[in-house]
Amino acid sequence: MAGRIEDYALIGDMQTAALVSRDGAVDWLCLPRFDSPAVFAGLLGTDEHGFWRIGPAEAVATALPHPATAPAAEPADPSAARPRLADTGDLRVPPPTAAAPAVPADRRRYRGDSLILEQEWDSQGGTVRVIDFMPPRPLAGKDAVPQVIRIVEGVAGTVRMRSALRMRFSYGRVVPWVHRVEQPDGGHRTVAVAGPDSVWLDGEADTYGRNLTTYADFTVRAGERIAFALTWQASHLEQPTPPDAEGLLEATADFWLDWVGQCTYQGPYREAVVRSLITLKGLTYAPTGGIVAAPTTSLPEDIGGERNWDYRYTWLRDAAITLSSLLRTGYRDEAKAWREWLLRAVAGDPENLQIMYGIAGERELTESALDWLPGYEGSQPVRVGNGAAGQLQLDVYGEVVEALHLAHMTGLVRNDHAHHLQLRLIEYLEDHWTEPDEGIWEVRGPRRHFVHSKVMAWVAVDRTIKLLEQTPEDAPAGGQLERWRELRDTIHRDVCERGYDPGRNTFTQYYGGKELDASLLLIPQVGFLPPDDKRVIGTIEAIQRELSTEDGFVLRYPTHDESGNNVDGLSGHEGAFLACSFWLADDLAMIGRVQEARELFDRLLSLRNDLGLLAEEWDPRLKRQVGNFPQAFSHVPLIDTALRLTACGGAYLSAQPDGPAAERAGEQATV
Repeated sequence: MAGRIEDYALIGDMQTAALVSRDGAVDWLCLPRFDSPAVFAGLLGTDEHGFWRIGPAEAVATALPHPATAPAAEPADPSAARPRLADTGDLRVPPPTAAAPAVPADRRRYRGDSLILEQEWDSQGGTVRVIDFMPPRPLAGKDAVPQVIRIVEGVAGTVRMRSALRMRFSYGRVVPWVHRVEQPDGGHRTVAVAGPDSVWLDGEADTYGRNLTTYADFTVRAGERIAFALTWQASHLEQPTPPDAEGLLEATADFWLDWVGQCTYQGPYREAVVRSLITLKGLTYAPTGGIVAAPTTSLPEDIGGERNWDYRYTWLRDAAITLSSLLRTGYRDEAKAWREWLLRAVAGDPENLQIMYGIAGERELTESALDWLPGYEGSQPVRVGNGAAGQLQLDVYGEVVEALHLAHMTGLVRNDHAHHLQLRLIEYLEDHWTEPDEGIWEVRGPRRHFVHSKVMAWVAVDRTIKLLEQTPEDAPAGGQLERWRELRDTIHRDVCERGYDPGRNTFTQYYGGKELDASLLLIPQVGFLPPDDKRVIGTIEAIQRELSTEDGFVLRYPTHDESGNNVDGLSGHEGAFLACSFWLADDLAMIGRVQEARELFDRLLSLRNDLGLLAEEWDPRLKRQVGNFPQAFSHVPLIDTALRLTACGGAYLSAQPDGPAAERAGEQATV
């Protein structure tokens, strides 16, 4: 059974990623890319759908309370309720047909600032550490193949260990042909083959097969290290070279040390910022520069419900704001790579801009359900592909243009194709900004005139005007610049007249509506209105009243109307959206409520798991993380809020130092 979402750790190689639970199980791994079918899909089903667990082989007996003793109070953290050894000291070792007991590690951490995971178990015989990592494929060049390496290290005493490996290709549906391949040195390797894929197991312990599972039983003593490695290879090719586990561990540690050394942020939130940056790097597909929203599919926003989506693709919105965070913390190479990815994905057809693409720029992301998987804690359907790819979301144009503008402002080397694309996007918006769309939240209900979409259309026009005013030689002929200035004013006036409720002193989710939307918190951050505008303050306070949970976090929008009917085309509820909660902290700082902003930010940081990772949402009822994990759209605003609070003294009136909000705060006319 899969653990809580926050019980997982991320390891990755910048082309795919694995999730490792506290009990030592790899429950999710897609090979060879983020969006490939999973080899381990136990996360969305059961052990029958694939896993690889390494842990102590001792089945721990539970000590019953003495009859005269009152039962102990339940710990606040269920994962802390590890069974204790019985007084008899009896160690019940499972038979050869059982996996290693699912006993949570006593401690876990990343090795410094890296994606090298270390988990430790204390047993009756001693202490053992399991080191899990995926060597970054950029280290091995273009022909590198994905590898998961697990090194078992004896820390103290002697511990009996078990590795249990159950590979199930095609998201747990296909049982592979598993056999041994003899080697010239007299040894052997184990390989699992299914269609175009093969996975090779190398290990320094003998293996055996039982019940379609590969096991290894071994003992590790203090100071000993025993390595295992899993390597993917296209099945028609020659077998891959067995990896040098220790050498790759050292190279991986050096890679992360060098990469983190480029970070320019040195403020009070450095630990949280660096961990978020590492996570974003881990979600980057290195060959193309695309950035996935998350490495998982169908982790539910509503446990047991249908709000389950495939996030293993590149959303233009998410990637654009990620680029902004990377640029502001010193990572220019990643920003340049994303810009090149964007130009390839959009190609010569900006009029048909999609909201998301595959990690190599693929356009066809057909959505389907995997009915053989029961889903995470029974949350169905399990989806692959994403039907929202064909939606119209006008805000995306603003996010893309904002990212290109920031790249220009921070001195990224000019790209003429990017400049041409930006002008083409504005030409499209000029004709289509008045249309209704599905909005930032990809609602599966009717199209509406969402206020956020109109605001971001304004952003696209505004940033393009600024660019052309700085480089007048690039301005198109025929009076377009003056026409776009008029367009900017027209959009601004339209939003303020049709998207604002003067009776409640707040902007609304869509024209003519009464509902609120947390995306309205971005109005001052993008410079549409200055932070001290009464309409901005009124909107912030309205969202605090109407969209906040009891613990002060923020919902995206009301999922039900006053009659209890769903308004977004989906059943069920969702949790507090973490990105929106960070946006609220930003806004509070901008309107001078800095201490309140810091307190909210600290509460948000406390929601991270013990490794510093965040999912998409927080369920205030269940007090747990929900949604795909880890989520780029949560870690990016964490970085942005940390930067803002670091820059704060008293009132803070800029979306970023010398940014567009500051520029427009003094010049924007009140409508």
